[in-house]
Amino acid sequence: MPYGAMLSRDSYWMQDVDLPIVLSTRVRLARNLAGIAFPHALSEEEAKKVENNVMECLQNFELEEEKIVYLSLAKLSPIEKKVLVEKHLISPIFSEAGTARGVALTESNKISIMVNEEDHLRIQVLMPGNCLERALQLAGEIDDHFDRCLDLAYKEKFGYLTSCPTNVGTGLRVSVMVHLPALALTNQVQQILAALPPLGLAVRGLYGEGSKAYGNIYQVSNQITLGKREEDTLTHLEAVIKQLVEHEMNAREALKKQAQLLIEDKVWRARGTLENARLLTTEETFTFLSEDRLGIDMQILPKVSSGFVSLLINSLPGCLQYHTKNSLDGQALNVVRANFLRQSYTRKDG
Repeated sequence: MPYGAMLSRDSYWMQDVDLPIVLSTRVRLARNLAGIAFPHALSEEEAKKVENNVMECLQNFELEEEKIVYLSLAKLSPIEKKVLVEKHLISPIFSEAGTARGVALTESNKISIMVNEEDHLRIQVLMPGNCLERALQLAGEIDDHFDRCLDLAYKEKFGYLTSCPTNVGTGLRVSVMVHLPALALTNQVQQILAALPPLGLAVRGLYGEGSKAYGNIYQVSNQITLGKREEDTLTHLEAVIKQLVEHEMNAREALKKQAQLLIEDKVWRARGTLENARLLTTEETFTFLSEDRLGIDMQILPKVSSGFVSLLINSLPGCLQYHTKNSLDGQALNVVRANFLRQSYTRKDG
């Protein structure tokens, strides 16, 4: 499949799931090649050697009957790289990297492998909903393949060696994206999320460290990799996510009992704006889509044909510009975004 078609389609993790609140799962493994400096200290010649070794290792490799396509960052346009960032397939910092950097993707974008990011290899599995065990299993299969054809940096005492000391050990980062609008409306979200760092979990916005939680969307991930088994990390995160879901569902029940008319008014106003607005900023869009999704989940609003996450991601600047094939900013971008959402909300199923 040409990479242009891959960028045009929704990534696998962006599809809607029946259960609300847990939107997606990401499992990431950090790996490095033995005897080679970490990426921040690599010469371009050494970086190219790593890239070639990885590309050779991935040649003819398939996972779940999907081939892998390697995209060199140097050959991508700024808009194409922005789309990859918005779809969580590469990190924002990585999009600005120099030559001998790239990303290997399966056709569905379920698998994303960054080459010469902070580590030589950043293996990512991205799936919709709560799929922690399956995502870890797939990441492990890719890791085993690399282990067979590359000499990975590993020490018995420490585990896998990584550029950042916080990743040493398993090199595992597991994150779940959650939607918590009712906790926000009942002013509980900050208190509940503040309890997670002492439990060894990080809480960030949609695009990781430093990003804001637009649309009441948060990423919750593990912080400890040294001295913990992968299974223990998953079990711990699963338990915490279960509690978050319970808190959010309880908050929704409280809204239904104590503020039914107010919540109905809020979600219907959001629906009306999405169906009729002529100008929408990114922040406004995330707010209204979040409220609209809450109304659907609470069975106040009728469902729409397009999924929540798909609408969120496709309304971002890079995706809008890529689909329209125009360079847009400011008001022009807000006009195109509003038009995209109006069309999405007036389109009928079937």
